[in-house]
Amino acid sequence: MRRYWGNTVLDSRLRGNDYRRAGGNDGLCRYAIIRPMFPPLRRIRLPGFSGHSPAALNFIAARSGLIVCALFLLVGLVTAGNYGQGADELFQRQIAQANLDYILGQGDSFASLPYPFGFYGSAFELPLLLAERALGLTDGYQIHRLRLTLTHLFFIIGGYFCYRLAYRLFDNRLLALFALLLFLLHPRIYGHSFVNSKDLPFLALFAITLYLLERAFRRDSLGAFLLLGIAVGLLANLRVAGTMLLPAALAMRGLDLWRAEGWAERKQILATGGLLILAAGLSFYAATPYAWANPVAYLTTSLELTVNHPNVVFQRFQGQLLSAAEMPPHYGLTWFGITTPPLMLLLGFIGIAAVAAQAVARPGAVFGNTRRRFQLLLLAGFALPLLAAALLGANQYDGWRQLYFVYVPFCLLAAWGGGRLAAALARQPGLRAGLCGLAAVGLGLIVLQMAQLHPLQPVYFNFLGDRATPEYLRTQYAMDYWRLAQPEGLKYLLERHPEETLVVRAGQRHINILPAAAQQRLTVATGDNRADYAMTKDPKSYQPDLAFNSPYRRRLYDNTLIALRPLDAARMTDAAIAAYREIYRAATAGEPILRADYEVYIDDSKRLTFVQENCPADGPDLWFGVEPIPPDPESLPHYFRQPGRYAPFHNQRVQVDGVCLAVIQLPADVGGDLILSQRRLGRFGPEGLPLWEGLISLSQPGLRELIDRGRQSPQPPANPEAFAVFLDREAGRHRLLYAKADCSQAEYETPVFLHIYPARPEDLPPAARAVNFDNRDFSLDIYGGRPGGECVAIVPLPDYPIGEIRTGQIGRWEELIYPSANLDRLSADYRALAGLAPAARDAFDLHWRDNRLIYLRETCAAADTAAGFFLHIIPEDTADLPEERRDYGFVNRDFAFAWWGGHFDGKCLAAVPLPDYPIKAIRTGQFRPGPGPLWAVELAAER
Repeated sequence: MRRYWGNTVLDSRLRGNDYRRAGGNDGLCRYAIIRPMFPPLRRIRLPGFSGHSPAALNFIAARSGLIVCALFLLVGLVTAGNYGQGADELFQRQIAQANLDYILGQGDSFASLPYPFGFYGSAFELPLLLAERALGLTDGYQIHRLRLTLTHLFFIIGGYFCYRLAYRLFDNRLLALFALLLFLLHPRIYGHSFVNSKDLPFLALFAITLYLLERAFRRDSLGAFLLLGIAVGLLANLRVAGTMLLPAALAMRGLDLWRAEGWAERKQILATGGLLILAAGLSFYAATPYAWANPVAYLTTSLELTVNHPNVVFQRFQGQLLSAAEMPPHYGLTWFGITTPPLMLLLGFIGIAAVAAQAVARPGAVFGNTRRRFQLLLLAGFALPLLAAALLGANQYDGWRQLYFVYVPFCLLAAWGGGRLAAALARQPGLRAGLCGLAAVGLGLIVLQMAQLHPLQPVYFNFLGDRATPEYLRTQYAMDYWRLAQPEGLKYLLERHPEETLVVRAGQRHINILPAAAQQRLTVATGDNRADYAMTKDPKSYQPDLAFNSPYRRRLYDNTLIALRPLDAARMTDAAIAAYREIYRAATAGEPILRADYEVYIDDSKRLTFVQENCPADGPDLWFGVEPIPPDPESLPHYFRQPGRYAPFHNQRVQVDGVCLAVIQLPADVGGDLILSQRRLGRFGPEGLPLWEGLISLSQPGLRELIDRGRQSPQPPANPEAFAVFLDREAGRHRLLYAKADCSQAEYETPVFLHIYPARPEDLPPAARAVNFDNRDFSLDIYGGRPGGECVAIVPLPDYPIGEIRTGQIGRWEELIYPSANLDRLSADYRALAGLAPAARDAFDLHWRDNRLIYLRETCAAADTAAGFFLHIIPEDTADLPEERRDYGFVNRDFAFAWWGGHFDGKCLAAVPLPDYPIKAIRTGQFRPGPGPLWAVELAAER
């Protein structure tokens, strides 16, 4: 009987150092693994063939990878036009244009690229641009369709080479086909294979380069290593991480050199290794015009950008809104786990465990056996990039798309894991057939999910995410971060209103990729133009979900991917209108908390309702904002965007029965003070200065009350331009309150400097020790606002002891503040000293207790503590002193009384902590600059 699919490498007869396919007939080897797994296959008659024609089945099996790839490509060609536009597509085309201009000598267009786009490779983008020019395309829809098609085609080519590599590694076409299906059927990667022209080409070329790496070592020829070097250079152009395969290949050549016998073999190894380095370097240089001036600087900068990318992106991860630099080390692995189908995860980690166990059991065999060495390379290709991203603290965002290439070795390991399971059940054909049936069902479910999600496969999550809680995924993770669902929403609007031309608030790029007929019926609203619909992907900004309960809502497991909000009652459903009428009735039954252009009401659920009676139907679109100011830093919820501020909440108005309404539902954990505002609506959000702002408080005492209290005691600032600055201790932690009536926009926009001098220099952050103060400069819009024309802000202070605060606005005003010590603690210290004799007496009684030096004066005025205090501490062993103080023989701890003390009940007391090392004596007193000491005493340590 002819062998159609080949035997698995799990057969003990195929183990060993021989890396070639087992047996002749083009590797279509023993039928042993297929027959017990799928007995019914023996009875299948293929159309056009006589029975089980060996030649026919041989032909199909030998070309099975091409057949599967062709089928996927056909589906891709039919469906490519359904996909949206990735956020970076326009930038990618600019990069290609800049490289083309530089090559043709038409100027240095790199200078016009934002940093660091010049360091993005063009080995794939440049052919896309040349294809676009060759076809003479100018229409945005046609250009977009061409880019989608060619990007997907390259992905399919990468899949075919993954299949070829799997066949070389496993000697089994069934496992190779399984690896190909795993490669092609990852939902997120499949969706990105159309819209992502930088991460997916890198993945595809990574698969091709891995195949060429295996081929080069199998053939051991100069031509094979030349081709491998070219591929490595192009891979490094697409992303500098591609250079990882060069040291891997050289390490494997080094092992071959160590095991080589004779000079002829060593000479061949050295020649191929040298050619690999030369070809990789030259191909990288030729494909990277931006590196022509200084290749070394280009490479070093690219490697640095891989870890410390300057892109400032805030995204939600595990319920927290974090910047890319703040993502935890497990960010990439977590995203991989929650967005990879369970079948692939299970088999992949089985394959990883099998390879790792094999390496631990026989480490020498791994490095001596070519096949096992490549299996170990696959394991490293998956694990090391994830570990490097975690350990180096690389800036990570947009899920794990920058690490998609690790899926190539992972799917090969998954296929290997499936083969190991099948081999383990070799003596139980029923169980093995069941296992293969489960794998087929798993792949079928993946295909079904991809079809249901189409064309939004890039938003796939597996069952590890909570699907029972509405909007769970959106509150936990960034979902449609590239807004790929927006073209789908626009298409829905056109179907819903077939005869109308619509004005929408949406990105122009989403309209430009639609067919020409659709583009003519859509206009982007700008400025004061009224829109028919507003588009959003963030339901938090548009709660409650009333106005868009009937228009298109594309959902993923009960998580809204896009909402199209009608801005007038004519386009709303009866149910939505009734809901808004009920909100209006309930809100206006109470008293407004604020009266401005709109009256603002709040209910027990913290729902804010903005109401304007008899508003004009043709008025501009408006944006209503709520920006909470936290009562103290610990109360900040996890989704804050900037230090000291909650994330803002906003909504647009709708018009029902001649009344304009805007509704904002605040989370239950929001407290403190709220700045309410109203702005005109631009394309993507509020534009320009607020039309009005107001301040309200949800907690007591509120910011307004605290400022009023502060104004009752201190003197008003002498400079009329200055802010009144008060210390607040209501929250149990020092804060600074800033307030200024009749505050101009220029005063509000001028940054405030805030320099905090600690009582102990060692409390300073390391980066601040050179300047001797903690710089907390800020702008007022971070910590406050300008409600009613009055500038207000509340700024948290650090919790270490503060000696002095300097704050102000450069060129306008400056103020010096001395925070007082905690009076309750000082009173307790005073009570503990009752009846105890002081260690010394002068202007102050001095007590040396609990490793603190306490200064006490029973009858004390402010003038008694105005002068500075000197404190010289002499250790028993000068080795305990800082090196710069050893020549002096003492450490200087001079201080201002306000740093460590305070006045209470006509007394004054200061308690200064002392060093932990043994102290021989202390000299202390008060001084003024010029006259010298006002008084001085010396205390000897008790023995």
